[in-house]
Amino acid sequence: MLGLPITAVRLIALSLAALATASASLLADTTAHLTLTASVSGRTRLTVSSRVLDFQVAPAESQSTAAVEFIAAARTPVGGEVVLTVEPETWLVGPGGAADVDAAVTFEGDTEGTRDGQLQPRTSSVAGRWVGSGRRDGRLFFTLHTAAPGSYLLPVRFVLSTP
Repeated sequence: MLGLPITAVRLIALSLAALATASASLLADTTAHLTLTASVSGRTRLTVSSRVLDFQVAPAESQSTAAVEFIAAARTPVGGEVVLTVEPETWLVGPGGAADVDAAVTFEGDTEGTRDGQLQPRTSSVAGRWVGSGRRDGRLFFTLHTAAPGSYLLPVRFVLSTP
């Protein structure tokens, strides 16, 4: 029923019931027009498996991959857009606690609507885009490209919005 909240449906039903029970004489002599307007605001819910990317680059390797699973649910107006973004909260912390290491982090998704991209310090990147309400489950794979082996951590922030 148009995706209206239960309270709005009850209000409409009560309004129609009040009109129907009016006296027959009033209905015979009076014409009434009732205009109802309902606006549906967006609502989102996002669950992610991790908010810190943990990369382990082996001595003979130049990259490492970390996966994040997500459940993105949204209610939108008809044709409304849903956007998933990811942003580094800080930049990489490298071997021995070194900050701002020389490295690149790319990402790609495994489900319809997810995007490929590259993370940049202090910048949001679109990781997914869909149209309409619903639930989307998927994974994003983040790949660290670096010449130095070791352990790297990257805290990230995911945001699901209905712009």
